[in-house]
Amino acid sequence: MTDISFSDLNIAILLPCYNEGKSIAAVVLGFRKALPGARIFVYDNNSSDDTSQQALFAGATVVPSRRQGKGNVVRQMFADIDADIYLMADGDGTYDPTAAPKMIHTLLDDRADMVVGTRRNVHQDAGRNGHAFGNRLFNTVYKALFGNEFTDIFSGYRAFTRRFAKSFPASSPGFEIETEMSVHASMLRLPVSEVEFSYGRRMDGSESKLSTFRDGFRILRMMGMLMKETRPFLFFGYVATFLLAASVFLMAPVIRDYLATGLVDRIPTWMLAMTLLLGAMMTFIAGVVLDSVARGRAEQKRIHYLSIAPSRGEHYRSGITPLVDRRQDLPASGSPAQRTADGQ
Repeated sequence: MTDISFSDLNIAILLPCYNEGKSIAAVVLGFRKALPGARIFVYDNNSSDDTSQQALFAGATVVPSRRQGKGNVVRQMFADIDADIYLMADGDGTYDPTAAPKMIHTLLDDRADMVVGTRRNVHQDAGRNGHAFGNRLFNTVYKALFGNEFTDIFSGYRAFTRRFAKSFPASSPGFEIETEMSVHASMLRLPVSEVEFSYGRRMDGSESKLSTFRDGFRILRMMGMLMKETRPFLFFGYVATFLLAASVFLMAPVIRDYLATGLVDRIPTWMLAMTLLLGAMMTFIAGVVLDSVARGRAEQKRIHYLSIAPSRGEHYRSGITPLVDRRQDLPASGSPAQRTADGQ
């Protein structure tokens, strides 16, 4: 497949921005050079600098997004824009536009619904060791909880099919949105791929909007929420195990004294241990019930995903012949040809 095939596809490049006036023009021009036929949309999330003016000057379509937070912007972008292929990146200049054609090729050739651009030098994130440690930690936690399909769950450089964009129930308000995308793909077992590229540094004068501890806590909270919603048996199983362990810890000395003396001297301790034991049992039962509910929700999401008609990009996937609706070849109802075929 060559780049000329992209001219037959409706590709939308989505750039959520907040105070990226120093870099957005170069980013837009870079993507315009890499994908000349693509439409470029810059969603300005209440910037206080000249982000909108610079994006307009570079030739992008600027759309205001008033609800603060990257997750809110992504939700609006996916709702507003209709395209065959969506390519999302940040406006800070750290994502290489020349990798965009390869990501789209991979999306089509691998018949994937999402391609993640993994950052080769992410552990040198502007020299901030906290970000590097956080990336390693959360990627390890993600693999333990949801699967090992991804090696860089925080990358904002992603390509999507129309099916993914229109079926993704975005609920995250901020930078947790990339984690939610990854969990959505893992839980529905959607086909995904990765493309590695060099991770750049911000331009001089451009500052990161991320806070190591604040955003790290928000991402950890989002992971817990997504685990509770998508894998409740595991989530509540951990809680039940903790309560059971605490109950046994408090119960053991009381039982030991009872076996030695025949008396229960520490009544409050025994009552607390039994309360924790009942709590562990109820939590385990809740996990079993909610696991059935989560499975039903996953089936509904899958059915909704399948109900969305494939985009034209499906017809250009390597080695795939477009499906033809054979009903178009049938004669109209009541025509002489149909009556002859029916023996009338």
